[in-house]
Amino acid sequence: MKNLDAIKQKKVEFAQKLQEAVNGGEPEQLAGVIADFADDLQDSILQEARELAQRNDSLILSQRGCRQLTDAEQNFYEATISAMRSKDPKQAISDIEIAMPETVIDSVFDDIREDHPLLGLVDFRNTMGKIKMVVNKTGVELAAWGALTEEITKEISAAIGVVDTGLMKLTAFLPVSKAMLDLGPVWLDRYVREILSEVIAASLETAIVCGDGKNQPIGMIRSVGDDVSVTGGVYPEKEAIPVKDLKPATYGGLLSKIADGPNGKSRKISNLILVVNPKDYFNKLMAWTTFRKGDGTYVNDILPYPTVIVPVTALPEGKAVLGLSKRYFAALGSTKEGKIEYDDSVRFLEDERVYAVRLYGNGQPLDDNAFLVLDISGLKAPVKEVKVVDGASE
Repeated sequence: MKNLDAIKQKKVEFAQKLQEAVNGGEPEQLAGVIADFADDLQDSILQEARELAQRNDSLILSQRGCRQLTDAEQNFYEATISAMRSKDPKQAISDIEIAMPETVIDSVFDDIREDHPLLGLVDFRNTMGKIKMVVNKTGVELAAWGALTEEITKEISAAIGVVDTGLMKLTAFLPVSKAMLDLGPVWLDRYVREILSEVIAASLETAIVCGDGKNQPIGMIRSVGDDVSVTGGVYPEKEAIPVKDLKPATYGGLLSKIADGPNGKSRKISNLILVVNPKDYFNKLMAWTTFRKGDGTYVNDILPYPTVIVPVTALPEGKAVLGLSKRYFAALGSTKEGKIEYDDSVRFLEDERVYAVRLYGNGQPLDDNAFLVLDISGLKAPVKEVKVVDGASE
């Protein structure tokens, strides 16, 4: 039986392949990557389900990623399974009146935050639909004592922004084999959540870090200032700041740029993250952030100022992003209908039918100084400094 470690490894491989497919911009390659992962996942779930068929143990099921379904979830999956088994699944799926319960999407988002740290660090909201979110762009107090003059009114108005979460659409395909339907609602729920969480997470991480703003969120590496020139819906990339070392003086100089908030107002540095490619973490960053203690053990990820290091495959090697995680706003939610839809535009295998879940969302940095793009291609391992005091080195 495939154990949970093997499934986790499959997820890591899937995320890497999905990232490459997204960067390549080839729909066929992307569909193939999802299909391969779906086949592996379905095989694993089918095998586990058969082995546990004689043991109705809720604790074991929970350890395997299965949940105790609510009545609404149970009804939804039973209706969906019935429709998927029909001779005309496209029509039957369209006729389902029961929407995907909010708790299913909530559970997907919980899985995403647990397995993909970046999505748990930014200001990530489940909107459960296409809505407009009012956000604070400047981070200053949106209130003023005394007479509300025209100047104060303009300042407060400029600090308010609206993010339309219905502008972008993310479609996740669900290849479902006929054998999966025989397992029932609990196992189908696990499969749906696994596929959604991995596809959504990989797509969101890419968009949050590198998205160009055209039919997708605006990434951390993009400029979002009021004077930015947007061409064809694409926001320009920020100029990378060369970083040769991570000494306190160098790091402090970078943070001083972030501390200069919108409209020239200073702000507190908190919730700081450093996003790097995983290879760069081990090849360049680890030497600067790992220290040996007096007892011989090592401590990792130590920087001159409290910072969470987040390895993300979406970021190209040689680049890093330093910034305030909560100054990136992202929202994602299903439509109010929230249905699983039949999709006959994609074909994978003869014994599978393909469905889709469409979600709407958006995301962007709330100000241009919230994130810095760093060029760490020239970052070398630190040289240990030795001081000579009265003829003895220390």
